[in-house]
Amino acid sequence: MKRISLFLLAWPMYAVMHGSAHAEIYKSVDEHGHVTYSNVPSKGAIKLDIDPPPPAPPPKPKPQATPSDFPRIDTQTQKKRDEQRKQILLEELEAERAALEEAKKAYAEGESKPEVYRGANGKTYRNVAKFEEKMKRLQAEVDAHERNVQLLEKELEAFK
Repeated sequence: MKRISLFLLAWPMYAVMHGSAHAEIYKSVDEHGHVTYSNVPSKGAIKLDIDPPPPAPPPKPKPQATPSDFPRIDTQTQKKRDEQRKQILLEELEAERAALEEAKKAYAEGESKPEVYRGANGKTYRNVAKFEEKMKRLQAEVDAHERNVQLLEKELEAFK
């Protein structure tokens, strides 16, 4: 009796240690073309070689509450820090707007001066490829400064 109860106690532990069960799968097709899948072998059935499913991803960690000994800042100190940050952002915005105006001037100037070269016969020709490359670079500068201005303005909206 002890052996049977010991076996009954050990069986769940064996099942847990070996993970999910993996059964053999057989596929058979009858004379009418109907396909049947089974875990029981039958006449004419083909054993399928199926990999077990991948293990489940680990659970996501739960967010933890802020510890009670975490340093806290009083409202006045936070307001002072926010004001300093706002001032820095305003200065950056002013500098970025000035850089944008310079980039726009450089673009207009570059647009008015086409790239040219003298040929062997003494004639002047336009170098379209060089001009387009120059204009692409100047436009990229304008675009970058416009994006920076937009991002700074967006960040400053938080202070309103």
